[in-house]
Amino acid sequence: MSFVDTIEVPGLGNRGYLAGGAHGAVAVDPPRDIDRVIEAVARRGVRLTHVVETHVHNDYVSGGLELARLTGAAYAVPAGARVAYERVPVADGDVLEIEPGLALRALATPGHTPHHTSYVLEEAGRATAVFTGGSLLIGTVGRPDLVEPRLTGELARAQHASAHRLAAELPDGTAVLPTHGFGSFCSAGDASGTATTIGRERAVNEALVKDVDTFVAELLAGLDDVPAYYAHMGPLNSRGPDPVDLTPPRRADAEEIAARLAAGEWVVDLRTRVAFAEGHVPGTLNFAADGQLATYLAWLLPWGKPVTLLAESAAQLAAAQRELTRVGIDRPAAAATGAPRAWLRAGDEPRSFPRATFAELAARGTRGVVVLDVRRDTERAGGHIRGSLHIPLHQVRERLGEIPGGTVWVHCAGGLRAAVAASLLDAAGRDVVAVDDGFAAAGEAGLPMARLSPAEARERTAAGAVLLDVREAGEWAAGHAPQAVHAPLSALAAGAPLPPAAGDRPLVVICRSGVRSREAAALLTARGLDAVDVVGGMTAWRAAGLAVSSGDTPA
Repeated sequence: MSFVDTIEVPGLGNRGYLAGGAHGAVAVDPPRDIDRVIEAVARRGVRLTHVVETHVHNDYVSGGLELARLTGAAYAVPAGARVAYERVPVADGDVLEIEPGLALRALATPGHTPHHTSYVLEEAGRATAVFTGGSLLIGTVGRPDLVEPRLTGELARAQHASAHRLAAELPDGTAVLPTHGFGSFCSAGDASGTATTIGRERAVNEALVKDVDTFVAELLAGLDDVPAYYAHMGPLNSRGPDPVDLTPPRRADAEEIAARLAAGEWVVDLRTRVAFAEGHVPGTLNFAADGQLATYLAWLLPWGKPVTLLAESAAQLAAAQRELTRVGIDRPAAAATGAPRAWLRAGDEPRSFPRATFAELAARGTRGVVVLDVRRDTERAGGHIRGSLHIPLHQVRERLGEIPGGTVWVHCAGGLRAAVAASLLDAAGRDVVAVDDGFAAAGEAGLPMARLSPAEARERTAAGAVLLDVREAGEWAAGHAPQAVHAPLSALAAGAPLPPAAGDRPLVVICRSGVRSREAAALLTARGLDAVDVVGGMTAWRAAGLAVSSGDTPA
């Protein structure tokens, strides 16, 4: 009987795997800290025969080269990948024998990268699992825009074809074991769940249930910013990473911490956002060790800039150091453990800032404060607080000058990124309140929202607002909400007045998908009207089971 052990890398949203039988095993897409893989091999009591990569990774530093060197395993890398070291080049159809009766068969699955390769685990010639790397994920696929912008459209189409190849060639019961898709920014869409099969993906995966043109158009429209450190991962993996060094960093005292801050270096406090807000060394930044430390610190930290780590304990420091090596932050300049009182010079005082909920913001009111939304573009497109300023977290440091004066209430989707942004603002001397709350609570608290769900739109119109449909005449005639008023965006953009039925009432604007309604709501707001729009448009309205009537009877 074969086995598959999962090697979780939760901070990056990835997985590596160890698969094998009674005597031999193969490691697939191993993380940088290979001691975890070596321990797994030892627990199984097998020999590591192969280390395989599905592709040259763009989101983390691979431990594959060093793992192969230390164990004597063959290092298999897709033949099309350009690398500077000796490896076993793997082409479509190649078979790697792990032990008699157990093998990996290579399937070319370009899309995430041009050379991407999946590996089918075959036991006695029968497919039991497939390691899909950044090809077929759970419900989605790996993003195709990490290699070269000019190739993105071509690779998106290749992703669709690769997903269909996997579905066509493998039995429904084959376990799908991707590397990305558990929170990784390498995922092109939202992946949910922890286990899946070819049969399940055939029924639900966006690449397998949509035609290629629809799939590509929607995939490309949904792509968000790429973490800045990704630009360094591919070249590093192509050159061949150095062995990882997890020995403890040199210890810094309060004087050295102050000197490093004065020199403009980053000093990162790894404690929880609650502890940091209650008291911290002025100028330090909060990237909590219990969050996505590696992803966000590597994204925001200028590449190569020295970083000093402050931790509650030696264990917390060691875990953070391990996680950071996975993204190429190999050696902290210095470190200290304990609490702020040990990190402050005599006579220095800690800084603090308040935390709050959306209900507290609603009770206070948004007038006279800056509400800063640090979520990504795609998150904000799903709804945001009316009048809020939007600067994604990874842009806050460079755009501090754009944030108006006064107290800044900063929020994200759940509190983690708001805490990072609050520490950046606090270090710049700004008065800040970190909203530590789930974004769904914003609307529930009564804060004015700039976009509504179909259900919220129905509630708003039932309370007296006008549902304004800004699609063109043909679309309107094909079906619209019974209570809607028709005012095409083309007419509004040409300066046409609103239909009399709209009156002076609040407006809820709807189109087909939510794109034109955003433009119309902005235009109407600029005219001094109270206008919000519906996320997902009539497509979401119908999906929610709300009433639709046909005919072009004017409302």
